[in-house]
Amino acid sequence: MAEFRMPSLGADMTAGTLIRWLKEPGEKVERGDIIAEVDTDKGVIEIEVFTDGVLGRQLVEPGTKVPVGTSLAIINGEGEAPSAGTASSGVKKEPEERTRVLASPSARKLADKLGIDIVDLEGSGPGGRIQREDVERAAARSPEKETAETTSEDRFRRAIAAAMERSKREIPHYYLSTTVPFENALSWLERENSARPVRERLLHNVLLVKAVALAVKELPEFNGFWTGGRLEISERINIGFAISMRQGGLAAPAIHDAETKSLSELMEELRDLVARARSGTLRSSELSDPTITLTNLGDQGVETAFGIIYPPQVALVAFGRIFEGVSFEDGMVRPCRSINATLSADHRASDGHRGGLFLAAISRLLQTPEDL
Repeated sequence: MAEFRMPSLGADMTAGTLIRWLKEPGEKVERGDIIAEVDTDKGVIEIEVFTDGVLGRQLVEPGTKVPVGTSLAIINGEGEAPSAGTASSGVKKEPEERTRVLASPSARKLADKLGIDIVDLEGSGPGGRIQREDVERAAARSPEKETAETTSEDRFRRAIAAAMERSKREIPHYYLSTTVPFENALSWLERENSARPVRERLLHNVLLVKAVALAVKELPEFNGFWTGGRLEISERINIGFAISMRQGGLAAPAIHDAETKSLSELMEELRDLVARARSGTLRSSELSDPTITLTNLGDQGVETAFGIIYPPQVALVAFGRIFEGVSFEDGMVRPCRSINATLSADHRASDGHRGGLFLAAISRLLQTPEDL
């Protein structure tokens, strides 16, 4: 028997609202199956199960907001007797007053977004059940009324602010920056894309993703987590790619096993991640699995960026816009398009010498894009 818990989908997440179950008790489930949808500050996320078995009793009703780590359901092993449905000691339960209040899932969701406590409302539905209209009326009476969209955006920004405050408070950052000659990469990309259909053309971001993935394979201390007072190096290389959200803020879903994928595969996955991140349909593993984060602010005209590490990760690589620089070859000054790469790293897990080698590896890899 195993517990299916509310996952942590990033350092900025403390709770989530169960929207709906996609599997019923008694149904067989396999690792990787999507069995529920959860509303978070990053949007509605599809939640995967990581255990094979049979879905037992569901412990949380749709529309209920619960803290990270709360047991949502029981997963029974095949052949096991159905569980009694009680969570083990130490598992956080949802607040009792919320489970006693009769309210529709849409009313609970709207109340959470508007910051309204449904315990204080009078329901107009059958048996005093609170409907969406009751929440809307309460919001209209509030002197601090805000739209659900605005409140959701503010909530998202507050969550990010809390995570970044924790990062700067707990992580001893150090920063290194280098200018990477990018002429070879861009020239190769232009030649490569000229032979591809429009829908299959590559963006330079995939070169950055692959170069970072291969660089951390050489210097693994930048690929992992600081937990329990020590560095835990990840066996997998999952690049968290920072994506700006429509409601504001960033999400950094994972490109799994990036070092093993071709540039075409990375491009296809990157397009899919951006589309789903902005439509609010990411999966839980995509938000919880990144082992190092990459951000590119070049589209915003930024030349050099110094990022803040996403805890418990130990490194973040940032790139700026492509600019016209120069290179020196055979005593001659030649024009050369370049890009600035910056490393933000946790000094408990690595030092400046190793950080310098890491940036040098990224630069070297980008000089031979045909080998990526």
